[in-house]
Amino acid sequence: MPALPSKIPATVITGFLGAGKTTLIRSLLEQAGGRRLALIINEFGDVGVDGGILRACGVPACTEDDVIELANGCLCCTVADDFVPAIEKLLARAEPPEHIIIETSGLALPKPLVKAFNWPAVRTRVTVDGVVAVVDAAAAAEGRFAPDAAALAAQRADAGTVDHETPVEEVFEDQLLCADLIVVSKTDLVDGAGLAKVEELIRATLPRDAKIVHGPHGRADARVVLGIGAAVEDDLASRPSHHETEEDHDHDDFTSFVVELPDQTDAEALAARVAVVAAAHGVLRVKGFVHVPGKPMRLLVQGVGVRVQTHFDRFWKPEEERRSRLVVIGETGLDVAAVTKALVE
Repeated sequence: MPALPSKIPATVITGFLGAGKTTLIRSLLEQAGGRRLALIINEFGDVGVDGGILRACGVPACTEDDVIELANGCLCCTVADDFVPAIEKLLARAEPPEHIIIETSGLALPKPLVKAFNWPAVRTRVTVDGVVAVVDAAAAAEGRFAPDAAALAAQRADAGTVDHETPVEEVFEDQLLCADLIVVSKTDLVDGAGLAKVEELIRATLPRDAKIVHGPHGRADARVVLGIGAAVEDDLASRPSHHETEEDHDHDDFTSFVVELPDQTDAEALAARVAVVAAAHGVLRVKGFVHVPGKPMRLLVQGVGVRVQTHFDRFWKPEEERRSRLVVIGETGLDVAAVTKALVE
Protein backbone atom coordinates (compact mmCIF):
# COMPACT_ATOMS: atom_id res chain seq x y z
CA MET A 1 0.00 0.00 0.00
CA PRO A 2 1.49 3.41 -0.96
CA ALA A 3 2.22 5.81 1.86
CA LEU A 4 -0.36 8.49 2.45
CA PRO A 5 0.75 12.06 1.63
CA SER A 6 1.85 14.15 4.59
CA LYS A 7 -0.93 16.63 3.85
CA ILE A 8 -4.49 15.93 2.75
CA PRO A 9 -5.17 17.55 -0.64
CA ALA A 10 -8.15 19.87 -0.96
CA THR A 11 -9.70 21.09 -4.18
CA VAL A 12 -11.60 24.38 -4.21
CA ILE A 13 -14.34 24.46 -6.85
CA THR A 14 -15.54 27.95 -7.64
CA GLY A 15 -17.72 29.45 -10.35
CA PHE A 16 -20.59 31.88 -10.72
CA LEU A 17 -24.18 31.12 -9.80
CA GLY A 18 -25.49 28.14 -11.76
CA ALA A 19 -22.19 27.40 -13.50
CA GLY A 20 -22.47 23.67 -12.83
CA LYS A 21 -20.29 23.21 -9.74
CA THR A 22 -22.59 20.69 -8.05
CA THR A 23 -22.96 18.66 -11.25
CA LEU A 24 -19.17 18.57 -11.65
CA ILE A 25 -18.76 17.38 -8.05
CA ARG A 26 -21.27 14.61 -8.59
CA SER A 27 -19.28 13.41 -11.59
CA LEU A 28 -16.11 13.41 -9.45
CA LEU A 29 -17.88 11.34 -6.79
CA GLU A 30 -18.91 8.81 -9.42
CA GLN A 31 -15.21 8.44 -10.32
CA ALA A 32 -13.98 8.13 -6.72
CA GLY A 33 -12.88 4.51 -7.15
CA GLY A 34 -13.05 3.77 -3.44
CA ARG A 35 -11.13 6.87 -2.39
CA ARG A 36 -12.46 8.55 0.78
CA LEU A 37 -13.77 11.95 -0.27
CA ALA A 38 -15.35 14.61 1.93
CA LEU A 39 -17.35 17.61 0.78
CA ILE A 40 -17.77 21.10 2.20
CA ILE A 41 -20.68 22.76 0.43
CA ASN A 42 -21.28 26.50 0.82
CA GLU A 43 -24.52 28.31 -0.09
CA PHE A 44 -25.25 32.02 -0.39
CA GLY A 45 -28.91 31.54 0.57
CA ASP A 46 -30.15 30.07 3.83
CA VAL A 47 -31.63 26.91 2.28
CA GLY A 48 -29.10 24.19 1.51
CA VAL A 49 -30.05 23.05 -1.98
CA ASP A 50 -26.68 21.91 -3.34
CA GLY A 51 -25.91 19.75 -0.32
CA GLY A 52 -29.34 18.21 -0.62
CA ILE A 53 -28.71 17.40 -4.27
CA LEU A 54 -25.41 15.68 -3.50
CA ARG A 55 -26.85 13.70 -0.60
CA ALA A 56 -29.55 12.44 -2.96
CA CYS A 57 -27.16 11.45 -5.75
CA GLY A 58 -27.00 7.78 -4.71
CA VAL A 59 -23.22 7.56 -5.15
CA PRO A 60 -21.56 5.30 -2.54
CA ALA A 61 -18.67 7.77 -2.21
CA CYS A 62 -21.06 10.40 -0.84
CA THR A 63 -22.78 9.54 2.43
CA GLU A 64 -24.59 11.86 4.84
CA ASP A 65 -21.49 12.02 7.02
CA ASP A 66 -19.27 12.97 4.08
CA VAL A 67 -21.10 16.26 3.40
CA ILE A 68 -20.68 19.34 5.58
CA GLU A 69 -23.09 22.06 4.53
CA LEU A 70 -22.46 25.72 5.33
CA ALA A 71 -25.44 27.88 4.38
CA ASN A 72 -26.35 31.55 4.70
CA GLY A 73 -23.08 33.24 3.87
CA CYS A 74 -20.09 32.95 1.55
CA LEU A 75 -17.01 31.21 2.91
CA CYS A 76 -14.84 34.12 1.83
CA CYS A 77 -16.60 36.13 4.55
CA THR A 78 -16.96 33.44 7.23
CA VAL A 79 -13.56 31.73 7.24
CA ALA A 80 -12.98 31.86 10.99
CA ASP A 81 -16.54 31.08 12.02
CA ASP A 82 -17.43 28.37 9.52
CA PHE A 83 -14.65 27.09 7.31
CA VAL A 84 -11.81 26.39 9.77
CA PRO A 85 -14.13 24.54 12.21
CA ALA A 86 -15.45 22.46 9.30
CA ILE A 87 -11.92 21.46 8.27
CA GLU A 88 -11.02 20.65 11.89
CA LYS A 89 -14.12 18.44 12.14
CA LEU A 90 -13.01 16.43 9.11
CA LEU A 91 -9.44 16.12 10.38
CA ALA A 92 -10.66 14.83 13.74
CA ARG A 93 -12.26 11.76 12.19
CA ALA A 94 -10.90 8.33 13.06
CA GLU A 95 -10.40 7.91 9.31
CA PRO A 96 -9.77 11.38 7.84
CA PRO A 97 -10.69 11.90 4.19
CA GLU A 98 -8.11 11.24 1.50
CA HIS A 99 -9.28 14.28 -0.48
CA ILE A 100 -11.48 17.23 0.47
CA ILE A 101 -13.64 18.96 -2.14
CA ILE A 102 -14.91 22.45 -1.29
CA GLU A 103 -17.73 23.96 -3.33
CA THR A 104 -17.89 27.71 -2.79
CA SER A 105 -21.06 29.68 -3.26
CA GLY A 106 -21.53 31.23 -6.68
CA LEU A 107 -20.73 34.67 -5.27
CA ALA A 108 -17.66 33.72 -3.22
CA LEU A 109 -14.17 34.99 -3.94
CA PRO A 110 -11.77 32.03 -3.77
CA LYS A 111 -8.62 33.86 -2.67
CA PRO A 112 -9.71 34.69 0.92
CA LEU A 113 -10.65 31.04 1.32
CA VAL A 114 -7.27 29.86 0.06
CA LYS A 115 -5.57 32.21 2.50
CA ALA A 116 -7.27 30.32 5.33
CA PHE A 117 -5.17 27.27 4.51
CA ASN A 118 -2.24 29.14 6.02
CA TRP A 119 -3.93 29.19 9.42
CA PRO A 120 -1.81 27.18 11.92
CA ALA A 121 -4.69 24.77 12.63
CA VAL A 122 -4.89 23.87 8.94
CA ARG A 123 -1.52 24.46 7.27
CA THR A 124 0.30 21.41 8.66
CA ARG A 125 -2.51 19.02 7.74
CA VAL A 126 -4.07 20.21 4.47
CA THR A 127 -2.82 21.68 1.18
CA VAL A 128 -4.81 23.26 -1.64
CA ASP A 129 -4.28 20.84 -4.50
CA GLY A 130 -5.88 23.27 -6.94
CA VAL A 131 -8.56 25.88 -7.54
CA VAL A 132 -11.00 24.86 -10.27
CA ALA A 133 -13.25 27.51 -11.81
CA VAL A 134 -16.39 26.31 -13.57
CA VAL A 135 -17.68 28.53 -16.38
CA ASP A 136 -21.19 28.21 -17.80
CA ALA A 137 -20.54 28.18 -21.55
CA ALA A 138 -24.06 29.26 -22.46
CA ALA A 139 -24.10 32.20 -20.01
CA ALA A 140 -20.63 33.34 -21.04
CA ALA A 141 -21.46 33.12 -24.75
CA GLU A 142 -24.55 35.25 -24.13
CA GLY A 143 -22.32 38.01 -22.74
CA ARG A 144 -23.44 37.81 -19.14
CA PHE A 145 -19.92 38.20 -17.72
CA ALA A 146 -18.21 40.48 -20.25
CA PRO A 147 -19.76 41.51 -23.56
CA ASP A 148 -16.50 42.06 -25.40
CA ALA A 149 -13.43 39.91 -24.74
CA ALA A 150 -11.26 42.03 -27.05
CA ALA A 151 -12.15 45.20 -25.14
CA LEU A 152 -11.39 43.44 -21.87
CA ALA A 153 -7.92 42.45 -23.11
CA ALA A 154 -7.26 45.98 -24.38
CA GLN A 155 -8.15 47.49 -21.02
CA ARG A 156 -5.77 45.15 -19.25
CA ALA A 157 -2.96 45.90 -21.72
CA ASP A 158 -3.40 49.67 -21.36
CA ALA A 159 -3.87 49.98 -17.61
CA GLY A 160 -3.20 46.58 -16.06
CA THR A 161 -6.66 46.69 -14.53
CA VAL A 162 -10.20 46.46 -15.75
CA ASP A 163 -13.15 48.73 -15.10
CA HIS A 164 -16.23 46.58 -14.63
CA GLU A 165 -19.72 47.55 -15.60
CA THR A 166 -21.45 45.11 -13.25
CA PRO A 167 -20.78 43.29 -9.96
CA VAL A 168 -21.39 40.04 -11.86
CA GLU A 169 -18.38 40.65 -14.11
CA GLU A 170 -16.17 41.43 -11.13
CA VAL A 171 -17.04 38.24 -9.21
CA PHE A 172 -16.62 36.18 -12.38
CA GLU A 173 -13.18 37.61 -13.04
CA ASP A 174 -12.00 37.18 -9.42
CA GLN A 175 -12.92 33.50 -9.62
CA LEU A 176 -10.94 33.01 -12.82
CA LEU A 177 -7.93 34.94 -11.52
CA CYS A 178 -7.41 32.40 -8.73
CA ALA A 179 -7.87 29.27 -10.84
CA ASP A 180 -5.40 26.57 -11.88
CA LEU A 181 -7.95 24.82 -14.07
CA ILE A 182 -11.00 26.13 -15.94
CA VAL A 183 -13.81 23.67 -16.62
CA VAL A 184 -16.10 25.06 -19.32
CA SER A 185 -19.41 23.40 -18.50
CA LYS A 186 -22.57 23.02 -20.57
CA THR A 187 -20.60 22.98 -23.81
CA ASP A 188 -23.47 20.95 -25.23
CA LEU A 189 -25.55 24.16 -25.15
CA VAL A 190 -23.33 26.21 -27.49
CA ASP A 191 -22.03 25.83 -31.03
CA GLY A 192 -18.41 26.06 -32.13
CA ALA A 193 -18.49 29.83 -32.54
CA GLY A 194 -20.02 30.26 -29.10
CA LEU A 195 -17.42 28.03 -27.51
CA ALA A 196 -14.61 29.95 -29.21
CA LYS A 197 -16.08 33.20 -27.83
CA VAL A 198 -16.11 31.72 -24.31
CA GLU A 199 -12.48 30.60 -24.52
CA GLU A 200 -11.47 34.03 -25.86
CA LEU A 201 -13.16 35.67 -22.87
CA ILE A 202 -11.39 33.35 -20.44
CA ARG A 203 -7.98 33.93 -22.01
CA ALA A 204 -8.55 37.70 -22.01
CA THR A 205 -9.35 37.56 -18.30
CA LEU A 206 -6.45 35.39 -17.14
CA PRO A 207 -3.12 37.12 -16.49
CA ARG A 208 -1.30 33.76 -16.48
CA ASP A 209 -1.57 30.41 -18.16
CA ALA A 210 -4.22 28.03 -16.84
CA LYS A 211 -5.49 24.85 -18.41
CA ILE A 212 -8.97 24.88 -19.98
CA VAL A 213 -10.98 21.69 -20.36
CA HIS A 214 -14.50 21.13 -21.65
CA GLY A 215 -17.19 19.65 -19.45
CA PRO A 216 -20.18 18.66 -21.57
CA HIS A 217 -23.22 18.02 -19.37
CA GLY A 218 -21.12 19.19 -16.42
CA ARG A 219 -18.77 16.21 -16.36
CA ALA A 220 -14.96 16.17 -16.29
CA ASP A 221 -12.23 13.58 -15.78
CA ALA A 222 -11.36 13.27 -12.09
CA ARG A 223 -7.75 12.55 -13.05
CA VAL A 224 -7.56 16.07 -14.47
CA VAL A 225 -9.52 17.88 -11.76
CA LEU A 226 -8.09 16.12 -8.69
CA GLY A 227 -4.32 15.84 -8.39
CA ILE A 228 -3.13 19.18 -9.78
CA GLY A 229 -0.55 19.50 -6.99
CA ALA A 230 -0.45 23.31 -7.08
CA ALA A 231 -0.01 23.98 -3.32
CA VAL A 232 -2.02 27.13 -3.96
CA GLU A 233 -1.59 28.49 -0.43
CA ASP A 234 2.10 29.03 -1.29
CA ASP A 235 1.34 30.75 -4.59
CA LEU A 236 -1.02 33.56 -3.62
CA ALA A 237 1.10 36.32 -5.17
CA SER A 238 0.37 35.09 -8.70
CA ARG A 239 -3.39 35.19 -8.12
CA PRO A 240 -4.53 38.82 -8.13
CA SER A 241 -7.90 39.90 -6.79
CA HIS A 242 -9.96 43.08 -7.03
CA HIS A 243 -10.33 42.97 -3.25
CA GLU A 244 -6.68 42.74 -2.14
CA THR A 245 -6.86 45.82 0.07
CA GLU A 246 -10.21 45.04 1.66
CA GLU A 247 -10.00 43.84 5.25
CA ASP A 248 -13.58 42.59 5.11
CA HIS A 249 -15.33 41.63 1.92
CA ASP A 250 -19.11 41.70 1.75
CA HIS A 251 -21.75 40.98 -0.84
CA ASP A 252 -23.77 44.17 -0.73
CA ASP A 253 -24.23 44.01 -4.50
CA PHE A 254 -26.34 40.84 -4.23
CA THR A 255 -29.41 39.70 -2.35
CA SER A 256 -30.96 36.32 -1.59
CA PHE A 257 -34.37 35.35 -0.24
CA VAL A 258 -36.61 32.30 0.02
CA VAL A 259 -40.07 32.05 -1.52
CA GLU A 260 -42.47 29.58 0.07
CA LEU A 261 -44.80 28.18 -2.58
CA PRO A 262 -48.07 26.31 -2.28
CA ASP A 263 -48.02 22.75 -3.60
CA GLN A 264 -47.54 22.67 -7.37
CA THR A 265 -49.50 20.40 -9.69
CA ASP A 266 -47.78 21.23 -13.00
CA ALA A 267 -43.97 21.16 -13.16
CA GLU A 268 -43.85 22.55 -16.70
CA ALA A 269 -46.08 25.48 -15.80
CA LEU A 270 -43.92 26.24 -12.76
CA ALA A 271 -40.75 26.21 -14.88
CA ALA A 272 -42.35 28.54 -17.40
CA ARG A 273 -43.44 30.91 -14.62
CA VAL A 274 -39.94 30.98 -13.11
CA ALA A 275 -38.48 31.82 -16.53
CA VAL A 276 -40.94 34.69 -17.04
CA VAL A 277 -40.20 36.09 -13.58
CA ALA A 278 -36.43 35.83 -14.16
CA ALA A 279 -36.71 37.69 -17.45
CA ALA A 280 -38.97 40.40 -16.05
CA HIS A 281 -36.92 41.09 -12.91
CA GLY A 282 -33.36 40.16 -13.87
CA VAL A 283 -33.17 37.23 -11.45
CA LEU A 284 -29.76 35.55 -11.58
CA ARG A 285 -30.52 32.21 -9.93
CA VAL A 286 -33.46 30.17 -8.68
CA LYS A 287 -33.15 26.76 -7.05
CA GLY A 288 -35.13 24.66 -4.64
CA PHE A 289 -37.34 21.68 -3.97
CA VAL A 290 -41.09 21.51 -4.60
CA HIS A 291 -43.88 19.17 -3.51
CA VAL A 292 -46.19 17.92 -6.25
CA PRO A 293 -49.28 16.27 -4.74
CA GLY A 294 -49.65 12.65 -5.81
CA LYS A 295 -45.93 12.33 -6.58
CA PRO A 296 -43.76 10.40 -4.10
CA MET A 297 -40.61 12.21 -5.24
CA ARG A 298 -39.55 15.81 -4.68
CA LEU A 299 -39.24 18.12 -7.68
CA LEU A 300 -35.88 19.85 -8.06
CA VAL A 301 -36.09 23.28 -9.71
CA GLN A 302 -32.92 24.84 -11.17
CA GLY A 303 -32.96 28.20 -12.91
CA VAL A 304 -30.01 30.14 -14.36
CA GLY A 305 -31.40 33.35 -15.76
CA VAL A 306 -34.25 32.34 -18.04
CA ARG A 307 -32.99 28.76 -18.45
CA VAL A 308 -35.07 26.64 -16.09
CA GLN A 309 -34.98 22.87 -15.62
CA THR A 310 -36.99 20.59 -13.38
CA HIS A 311 -36.81 16.90 -12.53
CA PHE A 312 -37.75 14.57 -9.70
CA ASP A 313 -34.49 13.83 -7.90
CA ARG A 314 -35.40 11.47 -5.04
CA PHE A 315 -38.25 10.10 -2.92
CA TRP A 316 -39.43 12.17 0.00
CA LYS A 317 -38.30 10.65 3.27
CA PRO A 318 -41.08 9.54 5.65
CA GLU A 319 -40.04 12.07 8.31
CA GLU A 320 -39.65 15.01 5.88
CA GLU A 321 -42.04 17.91 5.76
CA ARG A 322 -43.07 18.22 2.12
CA ARG A 323 -42.51 21.94 1.66
CA SER A 324 -42.08 23.88 -1.57
CA ARG A 325 -39.30 26.47 -1.23
CA LEU A 326 -37.27 28.32 -3.84
CA VAL A 327 -34.08 30.31 -3.20
CA VAL A 328 -33.97 33.44 -5.36
CA ILE A 329 -30.71 35.33 -5.93
CA GLY A 330 -30.28 38.61 -7.76
CA GLU A 331 -28.52 41.92 -7.60
CA THR A 332 -29.36 44.32 -4.79
CA GLY A 333 -32.48 46.29 -5.63
CA LEU A 334 -34.38 43.23 -6.81
CA ASP A 335 -38.07 43.76 -6.01
CA VAL A 336 -38.57 41.00 -3.46
CA ALA A 337 -42.31 41.58 -3.05
CA ALA A 338 -42.97 41.59 -6.79
CA VAL A 339 -40.87 38.48 -7.44
CA THR A 340 -42.50 36.64 -4.56
CA LYS A 341 -46.00 37.55 -5.71
CA ALA A 342 -45.27 36.52 -9.30
CA LEU A 343 -43.85 33.14 -8.24
CA VAL A 344 -46.62 32.31 -5.79
CA GLU A 345 -49.57 33.23 -8.01
